[in-house]
Amino acid sequence: MLRLQLGPADLCRVRFADRLHPVGTTLLAGQWLRDPTVAAMAPTLAERAAVVESTGAAQAATATLRHLLPARGRLPDFVTPFSGLESVEAGLEAIRATPARRIRAEATAAYAHATVTPLRRRFAAADPEVLDLFSGAVRTWFDAVLAPHWADLVSAYRQQVTCASQRLAQHGLDGLFAGLHPAIRWREPVLEVRTWWDGDLPGTGHGLILLPSPLAGPRPRVLVEPGHPILLVYPTVTGARGAAAGGGSLGRLLGVTRALVLHRLATEGGLTTTVLSRAVGISLSSASEHATALRSAGLVASEREGGAVRHHLTALGAELLRASTGDSTEGWPRPDQAAGWPSVLP
Repeated sequence: MLRLQLGPADLCRVRFADRLHPVGTTLLAGQWLRDPTVAAMAPTLAERAAVVESTGAAQAATATLRHLLPARGRLPDFVTPFSGLESVEAGLEAIRATPARRIRAEATAAYAHATVTPLRRRFAAADPEVLDLFSGAVRTWFDAVLAPHWADLVSAYRQQVTCASQRLAQHGLDGLFAGLHPAIRWREPVLEVRTWWDGDLPGTGHGLILLPSPLAGPRPRVLVEPGHPILLVYPTVTGARGAAAGGGSLGRLLGVTRALVLHRLATEGGLTTTVLSRAVGISLSSASEHATALRSAGLVASEREGGAVRHHLTALGAELLRASTGDSTEGWPRPDQAAGWPSVLP
């Protein structure tokens, strides 16, 4: 758990990113679209990536990025810079301007549990030729996978910001933080984030920038650099256009939204109806209806906790997820770890 100690100067500067970062979004997408939960949140992009990554220049670009960057977890901070929002080229220029000492430190840390190869060694040494190879791979992958859908991603981002801004206007910072993601919890003056690293950090005094993205991965991402605002990227689902495009075999069987409900319960554990609605990006009544349908099918178990109802994946639900995604469900509950058969709730 990362605990951010936010002071008054940070809380007075809570805001949303002006726009999506093309390079940052590319690297997160390249890392996470293989994950079944993220693929279900952005099915159109996942399907396109699966097609273009198997042929031509995009195949070579994919191989390069997957070799140079961790398959899961935290990316080196220098590959997702604060600057370079304007375009892919601007983001790549910001990466190339990173001091060699910082590249060595962050790349070496990223490779702590990876096999050492000549290419990774040269990348960690800030070799200009390998940095150029990396830049070319990012540019090719963006053009092949994200560029055709960039307008839709930008539109979905604006919708998310609008909804979150309305929560802020109506319910203040408490309401805003409570609605971001189940892995984010506000305990004044500490913002707790279940991310890829643990620790206690003070605010920078430059504020907090929020960035919702369906490509963030299963956990929020946090970038903290002295002299800059804290950047918090948190997972969201795409809008109706993205959801309507597919969602894989499970989406075709159950419907995309119910497939997303199962995925969220698998990755986050037991969730109340309210938290589930926020995690999937649907209304409270819709979350209740989908949970009821899944409970009737034996895929979800529900239990009362005071005035709330908490939902869990059943053994049957876990098996269905495994059958629909193969053996790549690392971190999902095994049948013996899942909840039992559903209880009957009115």
